[in-house]
Amino acid sequence: MIIKLLGKFKPGEKGVVEKLTVLGPLRRRLLDMGITPGTEIVFRKAAPLGDPMEIMLRGYVLAIRKSEAEAVLMKMEAKS
Repeated sequence: MIIKLLGKFKPGEKGVVEKLTVLGPLRRRLLDMGITPGTEIVFRKAAPLGDPMEIMLRGYVLAIRKSEAEAVLMKMEAKS
């Protein structure tokens, strides 16, 4: 099991949300967008300069800022 921030993902990588590392309005915003512990997220692509990032979760595509993605701790399967 590998623990990695969502903001450090490469296109095509996927993982499960372990926890959110922020409090306050940003935490509420992420939870309202469906980024909750246990949710599987696939990083699809990023804009040319890396911001925003396009992710897929719960059957829909979402664009989030890289700074927001840095607040999401993900759990990934180790590659063998």
